Amino acid sequence: MDSPAVTHLFRQLFRHHPACQSRRNLATLATALRNVRRQRLQAQELQQHYQHCRAPRQQHQQQQQHRNYVARGRGGESSKNPHNESNWQQRSEVFQEDMSKEFESYPLVTADELRSRKERPRRVKMLMRDFIEDSLYNPNYGYFSKQVVIFSPGEPFNFPSLHDEIDFQTILSKRYVEFEDALDAVSPTDTRQLWYTPTELFRPYYGEAIARYLIANYKLTTYPYHDLIIYEMGAGRGTLMLNILDYIRDVDPAVYARTQYKIIEISTQLATIQNNHLLKNSHARGHAQKVEIINQSIFDWKTKVPSPCFFLAFEVFDNFAHDVVRYDMATEAPLQGTVLIDGKGDYYEFYSRNLDPVTARFFRVRDVATDGRYKVPYPTSRFGKWLSQQRPLPGNLSEQEYIPTRLMQFFDVLGKYFPAHRLLTSDFHWLPGAIKGLNAPIVQTRYQRRPVPVSTPLVHQGYFDIMFPTDFQTSEAMYQAITGKLTRSLSHEEFMRRWAYLEETETKSGENPLLTWYKNATVMFTV
Repeated sequence: MDSPAVTHLFRQLFRHHPACQSRRNLATLATALRNVRRQRLQAQELQQHYQHCRAPRQQHQQQQQHRNYVARGRGGESSKNPHNESNWQQRSEVFQEDMSKEFESYPLVTADELRSRKERPRRVKMLMRDFIEDSLYNPNYGYFSKQVVIFSPGEPFNFPSLHDEIDFQTILSKRYVEFEDALDAVSPTDTRQLWYTPTELFRPYYGEAIARYLIANYKLTTYPYHDLIIYEMGAGRGTLMLNILDYIRDVDPAVYARTQYKIIEISTQLATIQNNHLLKNSHARGHAQKVEIINQSIFDWKTKVPSPCFFLAFEVFDNFAHDVVRYDMATEAPLQGTVLIDGKGDYYEFYSRNLDPVTARFFRVRDVATDGRYKVPYPTSRFGKWLSQQRPLPGNLSEQEYIPTRLMQFFDVLGKYFPAHRLLTSDFHWLPGAIKGLNAPIVQTRYQRRPVPVSTPLVHQGYFDIMFPTDFQTSEAMYQAITGKLTRSLSHEEFMRRWAYLEETETKSGENPLLTWYKNATVMFTV
């Protein structure tokens, strides 16, 4: 990474990280309060003045006044009228410079339109989901395109020979350091993004458990009339693919003869690694004719697959782009977040009452699928609403809610192009250290082998992992409503108890890392 990028990256870190900005926030609090008082006085004067001179233009201005702003202040007539532009300010915890003119003039772009760009965009605005999509998946500077290295521990762990989980963690830490030391010997860097998956940590036992599930359900449903067709999205290094195919070949040759394995991988870098892993791995010889690696986004899929198939998505939902909304505390109407990027590469957040079609559809589908029962980031009881208004300087908008609009679109793809699919997915239902907001993500990078968390997703594109929890109760209901299929959810531990050979991962003390790790993960599957 070049020096200017490093400078910009850590300028963003120190701007947004709570520990870094708390002192500055105290220094500007008095100024912010004075601004509030001054703006209220100006609002009263302007309201009296405009009552006599703006009537002919009132209808046009009411269509624009609340478009890009959120209100501050409380009480009085202005708090009852959300269309009073004088009482609206750009969304910020501490008042920032007014960027409303730039917001009106900058073009609205999408992540698809930025795919061919080699440099991060400036002087544009984009919906939050497009900003996150661009940050994670842009082919030229996205996090998964350029930054990610997946840890491989080498030889599988011999769990029965280990004393306990502490012994496992000690050996894992040693291998982790040795792995990165070997990478630094070839190409040293302070900003390597290194992470691991349960597939790699518990190889091959994790993949074999998945293979048992696939064989059993295949034989119960479509065998021998159809082939066992497996699609995997986001396959990492291809380890799960190899473990599944190795197991099927060794345990059930008749099923293996009918098996086809197709990987859908958006990252060209990872697709290359998967192909190399397939060809070079001695255990994979014989699998090559069974495997097809499709280097494209699932959201670009246009081919209908009428045959019955299994669709695997492990730790994929957590990196799907989300939109951000806040709710008017008086009317409970949602406002959608838009990100503005200025000429210096700094970010500003605006909220609009005009929802784009995808977000508007998400609210409709969620409401119907859940019968209106889902979490919201504001109090719904009369007492809760009253209590929230007793805080000093209460805002007129709720905290942020991050809604999984990309996940809804993924369900649309499954329902439209894979009508006979059976989904098997696992992801995190809770994440420690998430930023503020309902269903909010973890946002972090690594610097000098240490994680560096930040408090906002508005960070230098490509250098940060933006990782969301999944509300499986709501997501499962939406999946059922969109695809018409029934599902069931189990904890990671419950699923592994059903399908894994637990004696293979149990230590001498009786502890079993395959069960005790990933307590915050849920497995959902089509029944």
